[in-house]
Amino acid sequence: MGEVVIPFKSNAGISQELTQRLLQKGKSYGLNAIFPFQIGKIVVSEWVHLKCRYGCTHYNTNWCCPPATPNPDKVRAILSEYSTALLLVGTKTCSDFYLNNGRKRINQVRCWKGTIMLERMLFLEGYYKSFSLVGECCALCKECAYPDDCRFPQEKRPSVESFSIDVIGTLKNLGTTSTVATKTCETYSYYGVILME
Repeated sequence: MGEVVIPFKSNAGISQELTQRLLQKGKSYGLNAIFPFQIGKIVVSEWVHLKCRYGCTHYNTNWCCPPATPNPDKVRAILSEYSTALLLVGTKTCSDFYLNNGRKRINQVRCWKGTIMLERMLFLEGYYKSFSLVGECCALCKECAYPDDCRFPQEKRPSVESFSIDVIGTLKNLGTTSTVATKTCETYSYYGVILME
């Protein structure tokens, strides 16, 4: 997906100074933008859960994907306990996007750990309810232990899509759009979300 530009919203429950500190840390993990926004802009849709169930090889094989993640109704209930979210935006060029190899996995783990690290920073700043939804699927293990116990329970987080979030619909609610990369040589954007109060 292409470049995203969203104006900073000062009424989103987080200071611009903290947002900038988070971005400085996030840059070392491949993030290039962080945008605070009101939680009501998130679009939760049943069809996103269907795409996981019927269009992804990770369904029923991963602790961070359905059915191990909340269903859309549960997601709506969880979101009602938050007021603010951070949209994390990174870009990648990955010619082997559709391959399951080490280079792709290294990039996924980098993104994953960066998102968890930002969640931890927010927790230490007093946002104790902060919870990450990570861009892309979990790659912490070469092969997930599911349904046996997760090897990294403290870093286990659902992906944005496994939380039934319509990313493109949410971006539209934020006043922007994103294009889908149609060739493996194209640079694309990926998105994470941190819920916070």
